[in-house]
Amino acid sequence: MATLASSNLRYRGPLSSLAREDLRRLMDRSAGSDARVATRVRELIARVRADGDRALFELARQLDRVELKALEVPRSVCEAALAALEPSVREALARAARNIALAHVPQKPHLVEVETEPGILVGRRPDPLGRVGVYAPGGRAVYPSSLLMGVVPAKVAGVGEVIVCSPPGPDGLPHPSVLAAAALAGADRVFALGGAGAVAAMAYGTESVPRVDRIVGPGNAYVAEAKLQVVGAVAIEAPAGPSEILVVADASANPSAVAREMLAQAEHDPEAACVTLALGESLAEIIAQEVDRLAERAKRWEIVTSALGSRGAVLSVSSLEEAWPFVADFAPEHLLIATESSQEDLRHVRNAGTVFLGERSSVAYGDYMTGSNHVLPTAGLARAYSGLNLLDFYRWTTYQRVAPRAAESLAEDVGRLADSEGLFAHADAARAWGRP
Repeated sequence: MATLASSNLRYRGPLSSLAREDLRRLMDRSAGSDARVATRVRELIARVRADGDRALFELARQLDRVELKALEVPRSVCEAALAALEPSVREALARAARNIALAHVPQKPHLVEVETEPGILVGRRPDPLGRVGVYAPGGRAVYPSSLLMGVVPAKVAGVGEVIVCSPPGPDGLPHPSVLAAAALAGADRVFALGGAGAVAAMAYGTESVPRVDRIVGPGNAYVAEAKLQVVGAVAIEAPAGPSEILVVADASANPSAVAREMLAQAEHDPEAACVTLALGESLAEIIAQEVDRLAERAKRWEIVTSALGSRGAVLSVSSLEEAWPFVADFAPEHLLIATESSQEDLRHVRNAGTVFLGERSSVAYGDYMTGSNHVLPTAGLARAYSGLNLLDFYRWTTYQRVAPRAAESLAEDVGRLADSEGLFAHADAARAWGRP
């Protein structure tokens, strides 16, 4: 039976021996809505809706402990931050932006028209959104790479205006790397706003902050909750929680490489989920030992050990066939297939935010540089949601045209259906065109 481990990992042992309650706990990564967070967020949103800019200035004073001179960051300040960026970091950001653009350009949708019957044309036209808001975390977690993942695809899609909100630091400005990334990616406007207040401002608009059509980008529990609460006023991408990885490894895998990938996700968040399914008990034990060894040396030791102790598991399977049903049910944010035939094994995968084929395809590469979008569904939501992609920045206009002869042909059948539903004015409208 898999038991609580004496090491940093919470679970070790055969997958088949995992207790039902332990399996349920491993599968259930939904944080749920903390009642206190939900109540506080509801209050903050109400303040912003009622008082607009005044509430935003007050929230910056109360929560960020900074006296803002202005909510919007001048474009010149963003450009200066980009110019001051260390050259090698700037080039790395530029390379990431280029790859993100290249990966997303082929995703552009196309107009579709079909003649369902002679004289009946049905069309569907993709229209870029008018305005998108990108949230960029600040403070303890600063991710300019996430800003690129939101802004670059929006620009590729042809969104009319892309605005960025990121929390202010002591100087009243977002982190310099965030400002630099905003300039590099071509964001149209940047605001020194964070947390639920920023989400509310983008969702409902204020005197200074324009209302957007969709909000994307990661954030803390307050940001995530705020996005859920404003979903009736604005679209969001998939709800997101702590990071997670599932590795499927066979004898060809390097145990150290697998352990490194687990730690890379564990250092994100104390609630991160890091699971490996290893072919055979011997390989599983070697990987578990390597995870323990690397965890003790981790620079973010407290976060890593907390994550591994909460949602860390190295479990053995007797065959890869045993692994795939677990993968489908777990529906991980990141799936690394560290097997000899990873490309072939991809056919077994149904539910995953994104898949990395082969141990050299490090999740870190996808986080920063391959061009694939790293804004992904977590907590098993990959069963229904996809990662952020170009389609998230479009809405569709459908249209239809009915020619005279087709109208005559449709009239009586539409009338019969309308009568059967008790919608007699519908029936009259249809049958009117059936008469010569």
